[in-house]
Amino acid sequence: APELCPALTGVFQFLGEAECHFINGTDRVRYVKRLIDNRVETARFDSDVGHYVGFTPFGEKQARHWNSDTEWMKYMRATVDRFCRHNSPIVAPFTAER
Repeated sequence: APELCPALTGVFQFLGEAECHFINGTDRVRYVKRLIDNRVETARFDSDVGHYVGFTPFGEKQARHWNSDTEWMKYMRATVDRFCRHNSPIVAPFTAER
């Protein structure tokens, strides 16, 4: 019923997506973190690039902020090992080997 679903003005959606891309097993691994606001990708961290890239004015501002934090960037650059390579033996039977 329409009275149960008010207009979507003022609704804000955020999606953070983390991806591990395995090329040739674990020989080459890439970590990508996408930040999406209201269905628009605003910023992305890609371990192959090594820093955040903004795609909107807000995303560019956030990327500059995150890229200027040296400790945070060390943490993000290590994510490919800490998150992707660490978890690959756990998920491999359910993904790559099928």
